[in-house]
Amino acid sequence: MRHKDEYKSEAIFEATIQLLNEIGFSDISMSKIAKRAKVSSATIYVYFENKEDMLGKLYVNVKEKLSRQMIQELDPAMPTQMVCERFMRNSMQFILENKDYFMFLEQFTTSPLMDKLCLEDTSSMFTSLYDFIEQGKRAGDLKRLETTFLLTYLYSPVAQLAKAHFKGQFEANEANMQQIIQMSWDAIRA
Repeated sequence: MRHKDEYKSEAIFEATIQLLNEIGFSDISMSKIAKRAKVSSATIYVYFENKEDMLGKLYVNVKEKLSRQMIQELDPAMPTQMVCERFMRNSMQFILENKDYFMFLEQFTTSPLMDKLCLEDTSSMFTSLYDFIEQGKRAGDLKRLETTFLLTYLYSPVAQLAKAHFKGQFEANEANMQQIIQMSWDAIRA
């Protein structure tokens, strides 16, 4: 049995993300991934059972990276408004610094493949984020709505601004960021 090399695994993930963003799910193959990652096709099967296994693990890997960035520097002692702003800024920073990951997540989460795969539940990666929002609701700072709805009002504007930025329609500058932070806060505060 061949031993696994973490660098090869990461090279396979990176090659897969690049190809998915270039050619999409329907045209991707293990041989194309292997060629891009500069490994043999057989090497991929040391790490993954099949293409679906690889895509599922890649999705979980990217979600974990995103979740770590989203909660960076969040502290339960912070005022709720500051927690919301920090979450939005962290999300934007991740997206701008990891465009390929963001584009992969956007494409993957809207793909029929998402429903087909039996993916690992990633909600535990966001537990502390949910806890911050619940704390804000208990303190009376946030509307008493479903936590997922509140987080959607914080994340979706960031994602939309990032998409517009990547298309050259808007700049993801401080002024635009401040506007969406204020609009989101106005929408969710109690």
